[in-house]
Amino acid sequence: MTDQERATGTGAETEATGPLPDLAVTGSTGQLGGLVARILADAGRPQRLLVRDASRAPDLPGAVPVVSAYEDPVLARSSLAGVKTLLMVSASEAADRLQTHFAFVDSAAEAGVGHIVYTSFFGASADCTFTLGRDHFATEERIKASEMNYTFLRNDFYLDFLPLLTGEDGVIRGPAGGGVMAAVTRMDIARCAAAVLADPALHVGRTYNLTGPEDISLQQAAELLTEGTGRTISYHEETVEEAYASRASYGGPDWQVDAWVSTYTAIANGELAGPTSDVYGLTGREPQGLADFLKEAHRL
Repeated sequence: MTDQERATGTGAETEATGPLPDLAVTGSTGQLGGLVARILADAGRPQRLLVRDASRAPDLPGAVPVVSAYEDPVLARSSLAGVKTLLMVSASEAADRLQTHFAFVDSAAEAGVGHIVYTSFFGASADCTFTLGRDHFATEERIKASEMNYTFLRNDFYLDFLPLLTGEDGVIRGPAGGGVMAAVTRMDIARCAAAVLADPALHVGRTYNLTGPEDISLQQAAELLTEGTGRTISYHEETVEEAYASRASYGGPDWQVDAWVSTYTAIANGELAGPTSDVYGLTGREPQGLADFLKEAHRL
C-alpha cells in the first residue's frame, strides 16, 4: 500500500482506491478492533478502517484507512458515507464517553449506515452495578432509537486482563467476595464479531452474551495464575471502603475509581456469572478458559 493510499481521508471513494468498502471497522489500532480487522483481512473481506491517524492503521490486504472521529459529526458522517455495515467498538473509558458514543451513533444514522454492530458489556442495564455498563446500555438504547439495524455483542470481563490485576507483590485485591464471572478472551469476542460481520442479515436485532466456558472466582483465578505462570499469586478480599482507599493513590477521577471498584462489586453481586453458548453458536468453537489461555500465552 502506497503512502497516498494510506493517507486516504474521507468520502465514499478516492482516485487512488476507487469505491471504498461498504464494511467499516472502528478500533483497528486497538486490541479488540485490531483482532477483528485481521480476521476479516485473512478471510479476504474488504474493509474500511476508521481511524484518527491513517498512518497508524494496520497494513492489511483489502483494508483502506479512512480518517474519522467519534466526536466530530462532520468528519464521522463523511467517513461513513456508503457504509452498509459498521462495527462500532466502544470508545476508550472517559468522562464524556457516553456523549461521544451518542454523537457517533447519530452520525452513523445520518450517513445512512444500514446495520451497526456494537461491542457492549455483559448484563448492561440502566442500573447495573458496573458503572460503565450503564453507559453501554444507554448506547444500546440510542442505537435502537436510530432505526438502524443492530446487533449487540455483550462481552463479559476480559479474561486477558486477569493476569494484569495482580500487584507487584503477587496479590489480587478487590471487593469481589466469593463471586464468580464467566470471563472471555478478546480473541473469542473478535471471532464472534467477524462471524456477525460475515453475514449481518442473520443477526439483525440480536443480542449475544459472550462468555468464557466457566465461572471462576478471583480465588480460583489466582490459583490458575499461580499454576500457569509459576509465580505465587493470591487473592485478598477487600471491603468496598478499603478498595476506594487503596485506589485513591492512583490519582484517577471519581468516575474512574467508581468504575474500578464496581468491576469487583459486580462480580460479588453475581452480575458477571453464567456461561452461555453464544461464542460456540457464532463461531463453532468452544471459548477458551483461563488455564488454556495461559498455556497458549506461555508457548508464545
